[in-house]
Amino acid sequence: FHVPLGWLGMLSIMIVAVASLMHLATGKSKWDDLAYSTAELGVLFATLILVTGSIWARGDLGWWWTWDAKLTTTLVLWFIYVGYLMVRAYAPKGSQGARYGSVVALIGAVDAPIIYMATVWWRTAHPELNIGPVATDADSIGSSKIVITLLVSTLMFTILYVYMLVERYSMRRTEAELDEVHQMFV
Repeated sequence: FHVPLGWLGMLSIMIVAVASLMHLATGKSKWDDLAYSTAELGVLFATLILVTGSIWARGDLGWWWTWDAKLTTTLVLWFIYVGYLMVRAYAPKGSQGARYGSVVALIGAVDAPIIYMATVWWRTAHPELNIGPVATDADSIGSSKIVITLLVSTLMFTILYVYMLVERYSMRRTEAELDEVHQMFV
């Protein structure tokens, strides 16, 4: 399940960036709420990528961490998520904090393709890309059972991710409505 976690960690930053752009273009809070909710899930999935990768590497390669290009760029992604959430937490309430967060998200979106291409551009401890549009070593993925397992796992994690995102977005919208009601009585 490490690969699906990686897919969702990179997908999340792209959703955060697109939702942030839409918020900047339209000023609608629903886009900002989507960006924030996705960033919260993104930091969760990025953390899981790093943890599961470290556990696997320790057992298979004998080390918990190495400054490999793919690992380092994934760690950068994790810091981008944390930075986004910190900017949002400590920036002034309202649209100014959302604008600051949007800048962080747009910078972060540059990291996802770098992570994906890291094994093509640099020598890394990770295997070359075996699946996807720029697969360099498609024959090494092995049997069709491995491919089916990978695809089913990716599909299931993506369904879980969508469910979690819908729930978190709904909670975020409810929080915003409660804040508006609270402001009326304060």
